[in-house]
Amino acid sequence: MLIAGFPAGAWGTNCYLVAPAAGEECVIIDPGHQAAQGVEDALEKHRLKPVAVILTHGHIDHVASVVPVCGAHDVPAWIHPADRYMMSDPEKALGRSIGMPLMGELTVGEPDDVRTLTDGAELKLAGLDLSVAHAPGHTKGSVTFRMPESADIPSVFFSGDLLFAGSIGRTDLPGGDMDEMLDSLGRVCLPLDDSTVVLSGHGPQTTIGQERATNPYLRQVAAGLGADPTSAPRRGM
Repeated sequence: MLIAGFPAGAWGTNCYLVAPAAGEECVIIDPGHQAAQGVEDALEKHRLKPVAVILTHGHIDHVASVVPVCGAHDVPAWIHPADRYMMSDPEKALGRSIGMPLMGELTVGEPDDVRTLTDGAELKLAGLDLSVAHAPGHTKGSVTFRMPESADIPSVFFSGDLLFAGSIGRTDLPGGDMDEMLDSLGRVCLPLDDSTVVLSGHGPQTTIGQERATNPYLRQVAAGLGADPTSAPRRGM
């Protein structure tokens, strides 16, 4: 299994390229602000051929490079329908201007081929099996992707801006909802094995076991107490 990741752009959003091995087909997860060149560099380095872009949610820091990446390789983008509008109207998604200098660098809009992610879907792309879980809270259309354990790696969980090392995604932007966030943490994250590797939308990798033991939000959800919003800073755009 090959997972090549790098933080991109002004928000340091993690973009991941995932393939069975070097020299094979791959999927690209969350090509955000200024990610296009990093994607091309990783494709060349590992001799990969992309077959799809898949998106954990629609915020501009996760989708800003979708149009150029999809266009360059003639591949579809997959997104939950509740977040699709954000690709064409990123400022509405944030409830404020993201800043003219940054807007001047973005190609806002949809790629030619947009496909729908649904809760419980099983994507079979590039020789990979990815389970989709709808996980609202950060946005209405947030999703996660999980790959099952294989011979050479434990299960891998691409959490987007749901779960971070030591924290969770913010809920104060349009479409955010703390009650939904807590439900998603309990329903999507807590059932996973402790060995599951968590690759988040921002920051370093972690494991479900580490977060179950130390993440104040996940610990309180597991205890059935809800989350204290002052217990740790929340992240994401």
